[in-house]
Amino acid sequence: MLAVATFASVRYGNRAARIAERSLLASLRPLLLPTKPDAPDQKVGFQDDMWFRVPGGGAVAEVGDDAIYLAIAVRNAGSGIAVMHGWYVHPDRTGGADATYPPLESFRRLTRDLYVGPGDDGFWQGALRDPSDPGYAAIRAAIEEPHGMMVDILYGDAELGQRSVSRIALLPREDGRWFATIGRHWNVDRPDPR
Repeated sequence: MLAVATFASVRYGNRAARIAERSLLASLRPLLLPTKPDAPDQKVGFQDDMWFRVPGGGAVAEVGDDAIYLAIAVRNAGSGIAVMHGWYVHPDRTGGADATYPPLESFRRLTRDLYVGPGDDGFWQGALRDPSDPGYAAIRAAIEEPHGMMVDILYGDAELGQRSVSRIALLPREDGRWFATIGRHWNVDRPDPR
């Protein structure tokens, strides 16, 4: 009888610990989305002293003399700090319901850490500076034509875990600006709920 009681007690304790761990992780989990259209502009600076104002619900996609500049106004709808790790640009809008994110090793690493607090607005930024880069010509054409493209942002929580990928579509507007809308989210370090 003592063995049965001990087994039940240990089993219950393990289950309670797993539930507590899942609850803790959920409280640290970020979720990046484009900002709402009425959100304030985000001022975004690049290392070569190029500056842009990114409107709420919008993005910047511009071809400069020495680089292609991309920026998206984002908000963290999750309950943990979002720490952005990398990015990948799809110069078109392919990728339907069966699409997935590219291999992690193909993401471009950010040159500086970008953080967005829970419930707060911030920005993501990326630049392409090498015209011989394999994606440079296609991304430049997407901006100059213009036509829609997608950006995958790789990020995690403040503990640098619980990595996720959010795909944000950039759609050209008639006034020359860009609209940002969410496409999809994927879990990297835990099972995907779909």
